Amino acid sequence: MGIQQFRLPDVGEGLVEAEIVSWKVKAGDTVKLNDTIVEIETAKSLVELPVPFAGVVTELLVPEGETVPVGTPIISVQTGEAAPGDLAPPVGEGTVNEDMIPVIPDSDGEEIEAGKIGGAAPGGRTAVLVGYGPKTTEAKRRPRKGAGTPAPAEAAPAQSPPAQPAEGAPANAPGATGAAPAHAPAAAGAAQFAREALVAEGNEAGGSVHVLAKPPVRKLAKDLGIDLASVTATGPGGIITRADVEGHAAGAAGSAPAAAPAAVAAPVAAPVAGQLETRIPVKGVQKVMAQAMVNSAFTAPHVTEWITVDVSATMELVERLKSDKAFRDLRVSPLLIVAKAVTLAARRTPIINAAWDEAAQEIVLKHSVNLGIAAATPRGLIVPNIKGADAMTLPELCAALNDLVAVAREGKTQPADQAGGSFTITNVGVFGVDAGTPIINPGEAAILAFGAVRKQPWVVDDEIVPRWITTLALSFDHRLIDGEKGSTFLADVAAILEDPARALMF
Repeated sequence: MGIQQFRLPDVGEGLVEAEIVSWKVKAGDTVKLNDTIVEIETAKSLVELPVPFAGVVTELLVPEGETVPVGTPIISVQTGEAAPGDLAPPVGEGTVNEDMIPVIPDSDGEEIEAGKIGGAAPGGRTAVLVGYGPKTTEAKRRPRKGAGTPAPAEAAPAQSPPAQPAEGAPANAPGATGAAPAHAPAAAGAAQFAREALVAEGNEAGGSVHVLAKPPVRKLAKDLGIDLASVTATGPGGIITRADVEGHAAGAAGSAPAAAPAAVAAPVAAPVAGQLETRIPVKGVQKVMAQAMVNSAFTAPHVTEWITVDVSATMELVERLKSDKAFRDLRVSPLLIVAKAVTLAARRTPIINAAWDEAAQEIVLKHSVNLGIAAATPRGLIVPNIKGADAMTLPELCAALNDLVAVAREGKTQPADQAGGSFTITNVGVFGVDAGTPIINPGEAAILAFGAVRKQPWVVDDEIVPRWITTLALSFDHRLIDGEKGSTFLADVAAILEDPARALMF
C-alpha cells in the first residue's frame, strides 16, 4: 500500500494558480480512476479535475476557498501501489538533467525523465494528469549517474533538517520516519518548484533572478516605475505580492502583516452588526476582468457613438422565426438579429473586426468574425465568443448563441471559448438599461451595447404612433477606427434592424 499525492495540474492558458472552489470527495471516500474529485476556479473559468489514480482518500491537503500555485499537492490517496514520481522530493534531493530541468528520483533510486508521467515538466511542474501539461507516455527509466556514490545534490539534505510528514498523514505513511525517503510528501518541494518557475519567468521578462514575483505583479511594478528589488516581500516563500508593490508605492512598504496574503483567500464573511464595512477578496474571473478593463480603458482611446432605432420590423421577424420549423427547439430573441446584423455590417467596414498590435505598431485585420457575447455570471463578467460567426446561417448562429448562454450560466465556459474574440456585443437591455458607454474588450477594436427594446411614441409619416424602439451604442478604438468608419458601421447595423430586408444588400 502507498500514499500518492495529486498535484494541482497546469490546465493551460499559461495560468499559474487556481482556487479550490469545492471538493467532491472527503477523507475515507473510495475513488476510481478519472473520478471527478474537485472543482477549481482559474483566472478564466471553472474546471472540474479527475483523479489520475484509484484508491481511498486519506486527506484533503487544501481547504475550499484557498488559492494555490500549480504543482501544489491538493489531495492524498492511498493506493495499492505507489507510482514512482507521484510524491515530490524534499528540497535539495532533486537533480537536474542536461536540459537543466529537475528530475525527481523514485524510491528505487532511478530517475524519471522530464516530460514523462511522474517526471518534471518545464517550470518545475510534474506531469500527473492525462490531457494536461507534458505529453503522457510511459515513463522512461534510466540508471542514475554515479549510483554507487551520492551526487553533490543528494548530499545537501545531510546539512538541512529532514523533511517532516504532511500534517494528518498516517504514522506508517512514507515520510513518517526521520529519514524521510525520497518520495515523501513535501509541500516545500512544490514551493521550491514554484519559486524556480517565478525566477524563470523573471529571466524571460528581463527581470532580476533574485526577485520572486508573478507576471501581473511585475507588470504592476513596471507601470508604477518601481524596482522590485527595493520592495519588501511578505508572500509565502519570499514572493512579492501585489499588496507589497502597492504598499511600497504608497510609502508603506513592509507595513502589511505577514498573514495578509492568506487573508485574501479567506471566504467572504457575512455582515456583522456594528461593523462599518465588509471587505470582499477580488480573485479569479473578477480579478482578471478588473485588470483587463483598466488596461483597455487607459490604453485604447475610446470613442462612443449612439443611435436610436425603430426596430418594429425586427420584432415582427423574431415572432415569425419562433414558429419557423428551422428554429424548432431554439430560443429566438432580438439579440440574434443584432448579432447577424453585426456580422453583415462588418463586411462593409472590415476595420471594425481588427486589433491594434502595440509591439509591432501594426493593425491586424481578422478574416473571420469571432463574435463575443458579454455574459454576467455569479463569479464575474466573462466574454465567450462564437468562432466564425460570419460564416453561419441564421439557425446555426441561433443554436450557437443558445449554447453559449447555457454554458455561461452553468459557469462551465472554458478558456478556449473566451480566447480569440474579434468583436463583442453587450446586451444591457436585459437589465432594462437603454444604453451605456461600454469598454472595449482587450485585443479587439470595438464593442456594441444593445439597449432595452421598449414601446415608445415615434413619428411615422408625420403621425405619432407607438413603435418598438431601442438604442445602440458603439465604442471603438480611435487609433485604428476613425469617425467615418465607426459611424458607417453603426448606421449599417441600425439600418438592418430597422428593415431586415436590407440584409440582402450586404
